[in-house]
Amino acid sequence: MILEKVINRIEIQSEYKDLVDKYIDHILNEFKGKIHSIYMCGSIPKGTAQPFKSDADFTIVCANPQDIDYERLSNIKDRLLEEYPFVTKMDTIICSIDDVLSRPNDWGFWIKIICVCIHGEDIGEKVPPIIISPEFILDLNTDTKEEVDRVHRSLSNVSDLSMKTRYIKGYSKRLIRALYSLVLEDTGVWEDEIIKMKNAILNYCEINSALVEYLYACYLDSSNVLVEEFLRIADEIYRYFENVLNTMAASRNSFD
Repeated sequence: MILEKVINRIEIQSEYKDLVDKYIDHILNEFKGKIHSIYMCGSIPKGTAQPFKSDADFTIVCANPQDIDYERLSNIKDRLLEEYPFVTKMDTIICSIDDVLSRPNDWGFWIKIICVCIHGEDIGEKVPPIIISPEFILDLNTDTKEEVDRVHRSLSNVSDLSMKTRYIKGYSKRLIRALYSLVLEDTGVWEDEIIKMKNAILNYCEINSALVEYLYACYLDSSNVLVEEFLRIADEIYRYFENVLNTMAASRNSFD
């Protein structure tokens, strides 16, 4: 079964179009000749963004990510967020052309399936069709442990309330996405709405449904969530995920 693109047509609402156009202009002017292509994912390119609820997620593809200075990139973000306060936050991921082409089940998946090109040549078209398989699911989760460990450490040491809620929301979303990847062979599609991911997990994963509902509730509103309780439950969920992934890897290796 081949994965289809999440966003087939760009439908940016009028109130977000200036933001996107200015982001592209600022990036191209700041990093002249170093940008191969620019992408978006999420609600803005889908045309479902809501003011003061939706964020802006960009991805830059270039020959060498080290050419993109993060401080200059952060300055662009700060200026745009000040000009467009109805955008909750703005994130930019940077990857290389080689990453996309040499890691089709990782960066290739991100660019080809999740993102949509808003400037330049769409390198996702050069990525081979992505077939849902245990190999793909394992490759997709290569960096999941590292990401989870990083957020776990950050959340354990956080004192600022706004950062706490952001970390818990992000951690919840990352775990839901990880769990959802386990049921791709059942669903056949990559859902980009968390509610649909959650429902599919409940339908196909043999995990305690209360854990999944708790995770989803924390994603929706983490303002009153206790960090210690959240980390305990998040660790339990991750252990389930890791066990399933290890079983999948062992089963694949037995056929090699």
